[in-house]
Formats: sequence, C-alpha cells, structure tokens
Amino acid sequence: MGRDAPRSRRSRRASTTKRKDHSTMSSTPAPWFTHDRFGMFVHWGLYALPARHEWVMNYEKMPTEEYEKYARYFEPDLYDPRAWARAAREAGMTYVVLTTKHHDGFCLWDSALTDYKATNTPAARDLVREFVDAVRAEGLHVGFYHSLLDWHHPDFTIDGRHPRRDDTEEEIAALNEGRDMARYREYLHGQVRELLTGYGRIDYLFYDFSYANDHHHPVWGGKGAEDWGSEELMALTRELQPDIVVNDRLEIPGDIVTPEQYQPDRPMEVDGEPVAWEACQTINGSWGYFRDNHQHKDPELMIRMLIDGVSKNGNMLLNVGPTARGELDPVATRTLSEFARWMHHHERSIRGAGASEFQAPSDARYTQRGDRLYLHLFAWPFEHVHLAGLGGKVAYAQLLNDASEIPFREISPDVKPLTTGIGGQAPGTLTLTLPVVRPDVAVPVVELFLR
Repeated sequence: MGRDAPRSRRSRRASTTKRKDHSTMSSTPAPWFTHDRFGMFVHWGLYALPARHEWVMNYEKMPTEEYEKYARYFEPDLYDPRAWARAAREAGMTYVVLTTKHHDGFCLWDSALTDYKATNTPAARDLVREFVDAVRAEGLHVGFYHSLLDWHHPDFTIDGRHPRRDDTEEEIAALNEGRDMARYREYLHGQVRELLTGYGRIDYLFYDFSYANDHHHPVWGGKGAEDWGSEELMALTRELQPDIVVNDRLEIPGDIVTPEQYQPDRPMEVDGEPVAWEACQTINGSWGYFRDNHQHKDPELMIRMLIDGVSKNGNMLLNVGPTARGELDPVATRTLSEFARWMHHHERSIRGAGASEFQAPSDARYTQRGDRLYLHLFAWPFEHVHLAGLGGKVAYAQLLNDASEIPFREISPDVKPLTTGIGGQAPGTLTLTLPVVRPDVAVPVVELFLR
C-alpha cells in the first residue's frame, strides 16, 4: 500500500507541473460492490521473506541487487489460494484482491515484459493464475492490486519515495541519467494489458498510488497522473474490462474512494456529492507479512469497523499478509474465524445494507436494508435502550443471532419514574427491553421490522 511511506529527510524542489482538476468521481461502481460490502486484501510477494513490512526495500534503503536475492529463495511450497478463498467466503467476504505487483516491482504472474517474476524463482509458475482459479471456484469476485510505482525498473526515476532517495545529489543525477518515464509508462500499461486480457473477467482493480499532491506526506519529485498516463490507463482498463470497479489512486476520478488505515466519521463525499467508498484496513498496521509486529487489533474491534463503515455507506477491505511459504498466519486465521462466527448469524445486517435516515443511540450503529433496520450495540445496556424517532414505526423486533423476540413500547413523556417504573421519554421514542445477559457474540444486533 502507499500511505505509510516515510517522509524524505532531504528537501528538494517539488514537481510544478500543472494538473487537471479531477475531483469529481467518474461513474457508479458495479452494483455487486456496494451490495456486498466486505472483501479480502492479500499483500504477498518477495517482502514476505524478510518479513519486515512490505516497504522493507524502501525503509531499509536496499539497493536493487541486494533486494533481488529474495527472488532466489522464493519457494512458497504451501501456497494454497483455495484455502485463502475458502477462508474469505466463510468470513462473509465476497471479493478477494491480490497484489499482482507491489512497489518492489516483482511480478506474481508470467509477464512477457520482465524477467523479474515468479516463474523465474523456485516457485516456477504463474501464481496469479492459481489465485484467479481458486477465487472463482469459491464463487467470489476476482480483484487485482497493481502498483504504479516500480523501484526495480531501470526507467523509473528516483524520487522522494524511492529507496535511493537519500543518496547525494550527484549520485541521484547519475542514477536518473538515461531513465525515461515514457518507457516506464509503456511498460506499466503493457503489464496492465496482460493482467486484464490473460485471466478472463476481472471484477476489481486497485491501482496504488499517486503522490504528486499528497498533502499528508509531501515528497520531492512526487509522481501523479501525467507520470502514469492515467487518462490513457483508465481508458485501457475500461476498454478491456468494461464492468470492472476501479479505485481513485490514478489521481483522476475512479469508481470509489479509498480511505486507508482510518475510519471516516461520516459518509464520504466529493464536491458535496455522496460517493462509494472502501476503507482499507490491516490486522496489525502492516500489509505484508511482518513476523515481529504483534500490534494486532482485536477481532471485535475489526467487526465494529466493518459495521461502522456500512453504517456510513462504505465497504471494508480487510488485509492479510501470507507467509513466504504461502500460508495465512495464525493471527489472520483466528481473525477470519471470528468474522465467520459473527457473520454466520449477522450477515444480513451487512450484505445489501447501508446507512439509515434514523440516528442511532450512543455506542450503537444503524444499518438498514429495505424495511429492516439493524441496531448494532457496541455497548450492552442494562435492560433498556431508547430509540429516538422510531415510535409508531416498528412492527416487530428480535435479536438477530437467535431470532428471539425483543419487547418494545412507547413511554409517554408524562410518566414519572417511580421505584421499578422507568420514566417517560421524549415524544416519538421507542424503548426496547433487552435481556440482562448479553448474547455471546462479538456485537449483538437487534433486527427491527419497520412498518
């Protein structure tokens, strides 16, 4: 991924190329995307061998020839994308997105445009092909991630994101001499053509990333739409795969916006208009396999993040970083199992659901699907929860995990609290009476059938 790169310590003149205004989203994504809400991201490549973050080449400023050693030892003998896809489906995910090439430039497929690929390692085969077949076999949508950056390619110019960013001015000038971004653009577009013509229908493409105008992490020489040939690349993408969902990281409009590693505080908009969006989230802050990073989010927290996103009309793309041998690590496996357990009973509060016009009480989130309103209780109250604006609008209520009835009533504002009698509520408030014992699920949900 692209948003966690370090700032350069060197101050250099930023690109002053004028760029077009691309603030408006280009289209509406395929209906399945905003309906399904939940997908799996898979970051996997050579960086799984050092197991120190997918940006290890950048963070440790490795020369290309030093990083290339990992290709000689890339032997994922336990690679089983069928297990990945099965775990995704059981967790309630309906699409899986694989890093075909990350910023290090290494390709997981048999590209005709480079020798830096999985078929020239001990893996000795097209790993993307196996992934696509496995995901389709589970009935899931196929997604590709493709990096716009390439620190390995001899025509990709050194900039403030490059592993060689802190070389001397003279060294960088020497390295950039003869490099040609026009040739790199041709390579980039050629590889996208390979990916979008060689594997049948591709449902989703996550480009990563533009950084010419990154206000959060400004760098010298940042690259953007003109460097990638983004207009032409987007046109090529839609020509080859007309129904594909494309993100917004070409620095021109896409189908969705992609907040990364944070939760938006409201439904997202561009120029005041609502847009489809997808929060990209990790389990431990790293995308690639990071053996010694133990800052794992609790599964309950991540389930809440999914709910929170759907309550704001968003999706969640949850990342896993398989080991260098090709397996999901135990933490990822446990996390997906917890999602599976929760989604088994609560999927219909997520799938096909979105934001509601009603305002949820504190420590809760609403999602809505047609005439069914779902109250997700992040904190379990003692007996009563008061729902503003729902008086007279609910025909029936039940806990979603077991379909057990939840009684409800409207209490007149004139009623005084007395001993065991609860006091009146504001007009239009519906009061639910919950069991004292919290259901044994990560997040309890009350399903409300609206009149």
